[in-house]
Amino acid sequence: MISKQLLKGTLKTIILKLLEEQGRMYGYQITQEVKALSAGQLELTEAALYPTLHKLESDGLLTTEKEKVNGRTRKYYALTLTGKKERANRLSEFDEFVRVMNLILKPKAT
Repeated sequence: MISKQLLKGTLKTIILKLLEEQGRMYGYQITQEVKALSAGQLELTEAALYPTLHKLESDGLLTTEKEKVNGRTRKYYALTLTGKKERANRLSEFDEFVRVMNLILKPKAT
């Protein structure tokens, strides 16, 4: 299982990437997609997810839309144009981070 600290540092990037791929999603759907894509290695809690979604929304990276489904209101999240640019920046930054971590953790034998 992945530590909560590692997840916390990448949660915004994960959310932005999923919304780029899916177009729009609601909170529970995001938690289930992360669980499925990670083969159960990552499990998002509501306590971690919703404050992050609200922060991304307040930063202008997400828009929301409420919709009634089976008598219940769902709040769907989608990327803004700024959110799409931020997603690209975060993915590039994350790729560079992984590259540098591999240099540190897996040094070449000399």
